[in-house]
Amino acid sequence: MPELRKIDCVMVRVDDLDAASRFYGRMLGLRELWRDEASVGMGLPETDAEVVLHTMDLPAGQSVHYLVDDVRASVASWREDGLDVRVEPFEIVVGWCAVLADPFGNAVCILDLTKGTR
Repeated sequence: MPELRKIDCVMVRVDDLDAASRFYGRMLGLRELWRDEASVGMGLPETDAEVVLHTMDLPAGQSVHYLVDDVRASVASWREDGLDVRVEPFEIVVGWCAVLADPFGNAVCILDLTKGTR
């Protein structure tokens, strides 16, 4: 079974990375930690979890992502227990991501850092 280690990030879809980064910085006190062509990682002052502003086409409604050691192994274990997988593992810049479903219909978004951090 996947062991959720921590909340890694909250994904927020935006249309304009520059405008969103300025807004989240000025109005909400977050600081830019990293940036690439499709996303900006914003840091919160009292945690290493990030708010990731992005323009990517990701599964809708899946904003909180939990860190696990290995997404593909977690998905296999989830399936062995007869639980549903909503979105099969897919590659991301830092590793793998998937969306599981708990028995109550809630999404459980997981990611790993098997390719390393940014």
